[in-house]
Amino acid sequence: MDYRRLGRSGLRVSPICLGTMNFGLQTEEEPSHRIMDRALEVGVNFFDTADGYGGGGLTEEIIGRWFAKGDGRRDRVVLATKVYSGRDPWPNTSKLSAFHIRKACEDSLRWLQTDHIDLYQMHHVDLDTPWEEIWQAMDVLVSQGKVIYIGSSNFGAWHIVKANEAAVRRHSLGLVSEQSLYNLNARMVELEVLPACEDYGVGVLPWSPLAGGLLGGALQKATEGRRSAGRLQAEVDASRRKLEAFEKLCADAGAAPADVALAWLLHNPVVTAPIVGPRTLEQFDSALGALDVHLADDVLAELDRIFPGPGGPAPQAYAW
Repeated sequence: MDYRRLGRSGLRVSPICLGTMNFGLQTEEEPSHRIMDRALEVGVNFFDTADGYGGGGLTEEIIGRWFAKGDGRRDRVVLATKVYSGRDPWPNTSKLSAFHIRKACEDSLRWLQTDHIDLYQMHHVDLDTPWEEIWQAMDVLVSQGKVIYIGSSNFGAWHIVKANEAAVRRHSLGLVSEQSLYNLNARMVELEVLPACEDYGVGVLPWSPLAGGLLGGALQKATEGRRSAGRLQAEVDASRRKLEAFEKLCADAGAAPADVALAWLLHNPVVTAPIVGPRTLEQFDSALGALDVHLADDVLAELDRIFPGPGGPAPQAYAW
């Protein structure tokens, strides 16, 4: 396994991150445990979850019971979770007030059956809470040993800049990672988010790297009679011409569409690890194939033609 540094930090993580969003709702506990066992077996040491997954706490509890089995599981995992969401409508049970950050962290530690979180991520930007308050709360958690690194998710470039500049004023490390929607079919972050991450040494963790299954051989699966959700089928119909060109390119290159889509993300030096969210052990195993795919320059150029991005970083993408 070719481990990568998480942004500018010294932390080394696998180039594939195991996303656990399906654990508890789509995937029952025992098969979820088997997927995590398999991840460690093949060297995937980076697991991502959130306190809101499974309806609030369920996914973290499943992971916690897996940690409780022992055999050094917890020590071998770089554990990432998130804070922001809340099911309770009562005030201060969501967002990023110092009050909520402290309570949410304690809840996650209890559900995960661990004494620390390796990467604590803000699941969304909170425009109502000043950065000084957010970083004060995060710095306390770091000083207490409950959190090691801080990351973000779904931030704009301006939010990444403001967050890290506020951290500098406090002599804090600041953000080391950003989770963004990023795939061949969703390249808006190339305008400003990726350049900001590159400049600040923030590792990018793309979520939905296969565009919800669209880039996973959707046309071929439909031809084989495999079912797809109504939403995905509508997207397939709307993108049919692009998908026909994409899947033909993948066939000519001798690689599965999902492997090509993941390998394309991994080709970008700002990307640390795409987050794959398998429902089954077979889906997890299939994602590992991307690590063996090398995309030639002509294939990369053709992917850009099929799925054109915004034209590069701002402002060059839209100005002289």
